Amino acid sequence: MGELVRKSAAELGELIAAGETSAVEVAEAHLDRIAAVDGELNAFLHVDRETTLAQARRVDERRAAGEELGPLAGVPVAHKDVFTTTDMPTTAGSKILEGWRPPYDATVTARLRQAGLVILGKTNMDEFAMGSSTENSAYFTSRNPWDLERVPGGSSGGSSAAVAAFEAPLSTGTDTGGSIRQPAAVTGIVGMKPTYGGSSRYGVIAFASSLDTPGPFARNVLDAALLHEAFSGHDPMDSTSADQAVPPVVEAARRGDVNGLRVGVVKEFAGEGYQPGVSARFAEAVELLESLGAKVVEVSCPHFTYALPAYYLIAPSECSSNLARFDAMRYGLRVGDDGSRSAEEVMALTRAEGFGPEVKRRIMLGTYALSSGYYDAYYGKAQQVRTLIKRDFEAAFEQVDVLVSPTTPTTAFPIGERADDPIAMYLADLCTIPANLTGNAAISVPCGLADGLPVGLQIMAPVLGDDRVYRVGAAVERALEDRWGGPLLAKAPELVEAK
Repeated sequence: MGELVRKSAAELGELIAAGETSAVEVAEAHLDRIAAVDGELNAFLHVDRETTLAQARRVDERRAAGEELGPLAGVPVAHKDVFTTTDMPTTAGSKILEGWRPPYDATVTARLRQAGLVILGKTNMDEFAMGSSTENSAYFTSRNPWDLERVPGGSSGGSSAAVAAFEAPLSTGTDTGGSIRQPAAVTGIVGMKPTYGGSSRYGVIAFASSLDTPGPFARNVLDAALLHEAFSGHDPMDSTSADQAVPPVVEAARRGDVNGLRVGVVKEFAGEGYQPGVSARFAEAVELLESLGAKVVEVSCPHFTYALPAYYLIAPSECSSNLARFDAMRYGLRVGDDGSRSAEEVMALTRAEGFGPEVKRRIMLGTYALSSGYYDAYYGKAQQVRTLIKRDFEAAFEQVDVLVSPTTPTTAFPIGERADDPIAMYLADLCTIPANLTGNAAISVPCGLADGLPVGLQIMAPVLGDDRVYRVGAAVERALEDRWGGPLLAKAPELVEAK
């Protein structure tokens, strides 16, 4: 088990293709790892061993029949519980959808299956993707493999924890305000937010439709690029899908060269509020890029400082609209339907019991921001700020090829530390939100440790410049692994085995 679960996705794909192991053996090794450690970690909401092994057997049968399969055929993947799956429940981390079995697969799910990936199960998440710690899950809090008393980030915290703890070589997430990059940073792995529209939202349970972006987690940049390529591309089922070819992300990840590239350091992402160790690792990463041949310049994006308040008007407004569909009438939880109550009363009782505190908070914020007399003052102004941030990016990318910043202001914080302070929790996404508001591509790659915990470097590129962030991320990864004598995860304390 130990040897297989510590191999990269690319290595596993090559071993399976060469017949040195089988998809079933690889799946069994990862299922055994989940059984051994997930009682401590809480990364998964649903695992069905028989369903997983049946998928793996089909891959082995297809290969035996001579079918030509992709580079990730037979490789396991953990799937965020926001993507619909016909053979597993999809809850979005909420009690209002507990036990719901969708009648269709999300496009990302379908493409994972087409590529021959083996879905291990559904991972824990903040309810409806609203949170930065998985503490808002209706079921339980996931834990960070580096320190089980700390959060693994959110909202895709189950996905990041599963990859960092060697329960899966790959996982999926969605990034609405940083929900892939922030958990990747605090667990010491790679997390990518593709260009908005580059990966399909069809079958993704909506939080904020103009922001939600599916993307990959992996333990290295090449694996992330392989998964990105496998499930991305135009989807006629998604009206916001970009009718463009997937950028050459795998080629860029293999290249990993920054010589001659212009790298911009965002002036506004520095100063108070940043953990000293995070600032130090970021400064070292910038020096490293310069030593690798990049030209580094400071770039000012003055409206980035307004991104956080703008986001927390736009995202709740869209969530208020999207979550209106959970009305107890069509599917999901229904409370109080005893024949004595009106439909309106049943709806109110169901939403009161089915939604958690953070979801209710954001619905109320969004409904208020969209209400008559306040729309122009709040939602309308936030959209104007969004345009100004877009212009900042455009001006910056006239000067440089990519922008860099810390992914998060701090390392993983203790479970419970920010549970009663929403503002402190929201600040975890300070650096990641601008790229969501404008749809730009952005990645987080590990760049060292601060106080024994991982720190992430964020690399941002123009819309459809996804290959640029992989190219820079791979160069940084390669240089740091040479310096460290191996991956950052090799420095992680061994996860406590389940008793």
